[in-house]
Amino acid sequence: MLGTMLLAGSVQHACAQEQGAAAAPAAAVPDQTATAQPAPAPVEVIAHPPADVAADGCELHIWPAQRMTSMTTGLLGGGLLDAAIHGNRDATNRTLLASALDSPSQLDALQALDLRTELKLTPGTTIITHSQPVDRHTMNSVKTRRGESPSKCYSELIVADVFYQKAAIYGRSLRTLFMVRDFGAGEKIAFEYKAWGGNGLKLFPPKEGEDAVAALDELVAVFKKNFQEYANNERKAPRTPAKS
Repeated sequence: MLGTMLLAGSVQHACAQEQGAAAAPAAAVPDQTATAQPAPAPVEVIAHPPADVAADGCELHIWPAQRMTSMTTGLLGGGLLDAAIHGNRDATNRTLLASALDSPSQLDALQALDLRTELKLTPGTTIITHSQPVDRHTMNSVKTRRGESPSKCYSELIVADVFYQKAAIYGRSLRTLFMVRDFGAGEKIAFEYKAWGGNGLKLFPPKEGEDAVAALDELVAVFKKNFQEYANNERKAPRTPAKS
């Protein structure tokens, strides 16, 4: 009798354990999609032939800038203390700069201008845009063609830096560093011109309650104006061979 009772108790205990195991929730499976990284944007190289005349084999390759810089200085005139005081504001400005002047926006802004006239190119020049910015650290060290092209009339336009500055005395401005390299038919640089274009801002950065869209549109407009200022000086520069 005692053995029967012990056996029954053991069976009940085992059943209870089995039921408890069945009722227990399954171990959570990690969500693989939650940690998946987005695929990098594909590198696009797009040719834009002239609309009104036949292409003549000349090419202008364009690369946008990657680096966005913001510097706000007060009466202290810069330095570590000034950087600490205005650090949050400059971080926000860099985000806004990258929003208004990301790589596609820079390329669109430049193509909205008459680049063939601005840079004294042939009317039949094909403009080729590269979506991936040039590595700023290699901008001056690479002396050969960046584009894979056999063109006998090859040149490059590189946007190197986009720089917002607010100074206590001079106010707000956007400066842009451009570089043109002309290779002609060769593999070495025949002519190079690198310089800043810079103009004042009235709307950027927007304050709370102000029209943010208008402020970002102003950045694009001044970016274009900076290039036109640069190109005007580039056309006047003596065509001396670049230093190797």
